[in-house]
Amino acid sequence: MNISRFEHNVEQFIARHQLLDKDKPCLIALSGGADSVSLLLALLHLGYKAEACHCNFHLRGSESVRDEQFCVSLCERLGVPLHRIHFDTEQYASLHKVSIEMAARELRYRYFEQLIQDLEAQGVCVAHHRDDSVETLLINLIRGTGINGLTGIAPRNGHVLRPLLDVSREDILEYLSLQQQDYVTDSTNLVPDVVRNKIRLQVLPLLRTINPSVSDSIATTATHLAEANKMLIAALSDSRLTQTDSKGITAISKEELLSKASPEFVLHALLSPYHFQGTSILEILNSIDAVGKRWQSSTHQAVIDRNAILIKALEKGKQSCALKIPETGKYSCAEGQYIKVESHARTPDFRPSRKPMVATLDAGKVEFPLTLRRTIPGDRFRPFGMKGNKLVSDFLTDIKCNAFEKEEQLVVEDASQRIVWLIGRRTADDFRIDDSTNQILQIEYIST
Repeated sequence: MNISRFEHNVEQFIARHQLLDKDKPCLIALSGGADSVSLLLALLHLGYKAEACHCNFHLRGSESVRDEQFCVSLCERLGVPLHRIHFDTEQYASLHKVSIEMAARELRYRYFEQLIQDLEAQGVCVAHHRDDSVETLLINLIRGTGINGLTGIAPRNGHVLRPLLDVSREDILEYLSLQQQDYVTDSTNLVPDVVRNKIRLQVLPLLRTINPSVSDSIATTATHLAEANKMLIAALSDSRLTQTDSKGITAISKEELLSKASPEFVLHALLSPYHFQGTSILEILNSIDAVGKRWQSSTHQAVIDRNAILIKALEKGKQSCALKIPETGKYSCAEGQYIKVESHARTPDFRPSRKPMVATLDAGKVEFPLTLRRTIPGDRFRPFGMKGNKLVSDFLTDIKCNAFEKEEQLVVEDASQRIVWLIGRRTADDFRIDDSTNQILQIEYIST
């Protein structure tokens, strides 16, 4: 493949998938390896406003230093702005209890997102190529997957763009050779000690003895499956089957799911994008009547509710949300969330607020300090207008709250540990305003 053909393929792929606009800046994740160097050169030659970024993870000693110096020299020669950052990857991995690979990934993509925001770039281009996509498909096939896992690497994932997916590693090396452009080699890529490298160095060479064009064949199949997957997703977008609320909770209707010809196939298609694996998906289907049972993927949690399977993104560093309120005033309980407590004398023209996030109570019946917290098992209160006590969980069930809404429900209790208010739902009857009320206590929950 000559230089112009290589660049034409890249430009056609970018246009086909609407990845980049030549009028806006784009970032290139530059490691110094052959793939990222070819990506930088191709985009520059095609007229894109490219800026490079390099991450030094300090994991390979002198090689890490060499890679950074190479990137600096290359960008100086090409007149390309280079953004650099250094990470203590091992410390991050230890602190967050993740693998070195996951730590590097989290650090890298967090940095990319910040740069995109700072530079108002349209995205960051990474140098995954067709062989990477083929390897990904084979890895997923070996581990077990559905259609989505057999589509290879996506051209776009949020702000992460992959313009080289239509060219092979061989094409890349030939492109660089024709321009007499050097690059650095990561020695760890030559050691077959991880699954991907075993696929690259052992499995694919063996498959090529059967079909020399096996990578092309697999890539073509992945493209066909990707198109089929788009049709499947469109067919599954029926609002009777799935609905996503304003809080990002997706509900999969049990009734609609079980009415399908192949519920397992449909559920796999719905849950795979949330990184649930085949065995977990089958367990979820087999436990569809076990209300309250939970599963967790690397990014999401699923719970069986009364009429639906609920999916919600995991929340990192979630606060316990326990706040003491010693007296009237305004208090911050979380980022962008406040609770305001005011007291005033009752006047003849007083009318209680009807806003759901405001509680109007008899101040004489409430004992300070108050506590703002989430519900806990066994919580009871007497809902406004009712005579007897009721479990908070039962009350929330009666008003059709789902499992995630229940666990997120906030309450205010007073010094005697009586629940005063289920925020946004109902006040307690014990604190209602009556003819003897002289002082009003108003509590408002504010979310900005």
